[in-house]
This record gives sequence, structure tokens and C-alpha cells, in this order.
Amino acid sequence: MTEFSTAGYLNMDLLRFTTAGSVDDGKSTLIGRLLYDSKSIFDDQYEAIRASSEKRGEEYVNLALLTDGLRAEREQGITIDVAYRYFATPKRKFIIADTPGHIQYTRNMVTGASTANLAIILIDARKGVIEQTCRHAYIASLLGIPHVVACVNKMDLVDWSEEVFEAIRREFDDFTSRLDIKDVHFIPISALQGDNVVDRSANMPWYQGPTLLSLLETVHIASDINHADARFPVQYVIRPQSTEYHDYRGYAGRIAGGVFRKGDSVTVLPSGFSSRVKSIDTFEGSLDEAFAPQSVTLTLEDDIDISRGDMIVRPDNPPTVSQDVDVMICWLNEKKLTPNGKYALKHATKDVRCVVKEIQYKVDVNTLERVEDDKTIGLNEIARLKLRTTQPLFFDPYSRNRNTGSLILIDEATNETVGAGMIQ
Repeated sequence: MTEFSTAGYLNMDLLRFTTAGSVDDGKSTLIGRLLYDSKSIFDDQYEAIRASSEKRGEEYVNLALLTDGLRAEREQGITIDVAYRYFATPKRKFIIADTPGHIQYTRNMVTGASTANLAIILIDARKGVIEQTCRHAYIASLLGIPHVVACVNKMDLVDWSEEVFEAIRREFDDFTSRLDIKDVHFIPISALQGDNVVDRSANMPWYQGPTLLSLLETVHIASDINHADARFPVQYVIRPQSTEYHDYRGYAGRIAGGVFRKGDSVTVLPSGFSSRVKSIDTFEGSLDEAFAPQSVTLTLEDDIDISRGDMIVRPDNPPTVSQDVDVMICWLNEKKLTPNGKYALKHATKDVRCVVKEIQYKVDVNTLERVEDDKTIGLNEIARLKLRTTQPLFFDPYSRNRNTGSLILIDEATNETVGAGMIQ
């Protein structure tokens, strides 16, 4: 394992990234190669997958076995569930969400990508840009992932051809130019042999850009979080009821956007009452200021009736308050969306019920065209809806704040999450 100081390690950036691509594009192999070449796995782990590879009669150590944890995945040689892996280098900490490539597991990609700063989309150099490539790029755009890295894999099978790589780059560039993706990078790699993953490839001297690990370590993510709009969804009200803290009333939660400082004027929604921040408390002690995504407890100078689901904001910069919400929905359930159907809805820390007022259109993710004559929304389909909630929500557009702009729909009969929504 790589050695570095504990103090520096605790203060390092955390980059969350997801991998996506079609079946057999090499996502699990790439992550295995990333972990192995960056010395982030133990010798006994490597020996276990080497023995497993020998037992399966494979000619090489199958690094994909590091992430394919389910028995069904190992038997079929595919990824089914979202596999999370953690590793660190001297420059940054990482959480990887390895998501499935099959069309029927698109919902798992939505789950894995929902908190990611960066998406790695793998493209098989022999096949080029295919339907699933477009689907995954569109979902990355829809989920507001700021950075996308297109890794053109299996370059060893096309004789390390610069022409093949450039043709794929042009085609993918053409497609993503119609999407809302701020930052796209292209890297030619061989996950199996390790070219341009951690170490620079001697087989592709024509490529002068960074290796994948180098890009992951240096991509700028500090500005990905909204520090302009102060949003504090109240998760829990702390009343110790003890002699020492007899009058203590704190509001615990995770800052969803912006910065809060002691003495700041704040407004509480939905009541509209105003106060000032008296203290910002944490387990380690009090702070003078706190910012997203820190978890803290705020106390206010005035006693105001505040409960879970309320939101503390700055008076000069409030979110939208409304019972009518326009959302892009990724449908996650085999049971189709019911027009005029009633669902439970979770938004930030607030639980309400809602009705589907209108299905406006669904999206053909391959052509990006709106389909307005077919309003049946099934598993893995993406559509635009109008919802009406039983109580007002306090929200921002998803493109501005992923925390206050996202919601989920739940089937009240089965308690299953059926839809993931991005507020427009």
C-alpha cells in the first residue's frame, strides 16, 4: 500500500466517480487495473484473484474479479449491482461506483452516478460509439455530473490506432455537444494491459495527454459545489432535556448549499420567521462558519417553531417555494408510471405525497428527440412530468443545486423507490 501521512490524508479532497459503458467494455477490469497499479490492494487480495483466474482457466490475472463481488456476476462475467470501492493516493481520496452496462440495469447507473463528481464512460475501440454510450452520456448530463472522461478501451485490439481513436473522439464530441456537460476528456487505454491507466503507454506515443489516474488526481472539483445559495434542510431537532443544556435547542442537518456564519440573518421556511445564527456546533466544538456539504447543528437567537423538513435560508436569497414541480424523471420500476397516480415523495429532509398532473413527453436517449405521442413510461425510461404536492417544497433547479433540486418517488403500496427526479 502507498504510504503517506495521516494528517495530510484526512485533509485531502474526496473525488466520487462512476464508471459506465456497455457490457464487456471493461469497466471492472479498468477499476481492477487502477487499484492494482496504484498499489491500492493488498498482496493477499491479488493472490486470491490470481488463484481464481487460474481455476477459471484464464491466461491472465482477471482484475475484474476485484469488483465483481456477487456470485452471479463472477459466473456471468458481468456487473449486475453497483459495486463501491474506496482507495487513495498521496494526492486525493476516491470513491468509485462501478455500475452495470446492461440496458435493464440503467437504474443502477442512476443510483451510482447520483453523487458523482466525474463519470468515466468506456467505449470499446472495436465498436465505437453505440446506443448504450449515448444513453450513459445523456444520463450523466441529466444527473449534472460536471466532468466526463471518455476512455477508449481495448486499443490493443485495434493496433493502437490513432485514426480509430480520433474517429471515436469526433463522433462522441458531436453527440455530447448537444448535452449539458461542461468538461469532456478523451483517453486511449488498454485496461487489460494497463496502458494510460496509471502508467503512460509506450504503445501510443501519439497521445500526449494525461493518464487516467493523473487526470483523476488533478481534475478541479472545488467549484462543483454550490457555495452561493445558503440552504440548510433541518433533519433533526436536538433538545437534550438535561440540567447542563436545559435550554438548548439545536437544528441538526447537512448543509445543502452555501455558507452559514455566526451572526448571519436567516429565514425559516415555510413559516417565514427570521432570526440570526447564534452558534454552529459540531461534535469537535463550535465553528465560526460552515459550508456545504458539512453536517452541523445550528442554534438561533430566537425560539422559533422549527421541525424536520423545514429549511433555513438567507432572507435575500430564498429557494423557490411551490406545490407545483416540473421534473425530469428516470423511471426505476418494472411497474409503469400511472398517469394521475399518487406517490410518496422525498425531497431533502421533507416527506410529502404527490399526484402526477401531466406526462409532458419522454426522451429518446439515442436521438435526444421528444416523444410526445407515447405517454407510457416504463423501466429505465426518462420523461418530463408535472407534479402537484400536498405541501410546498423548497427547491432550486437541479442544474444549480443537485441537493435541493433532486427528489425520489415511492410507491406507497410496496414502499419501493420507483422514480428519481431532477427539478427543472
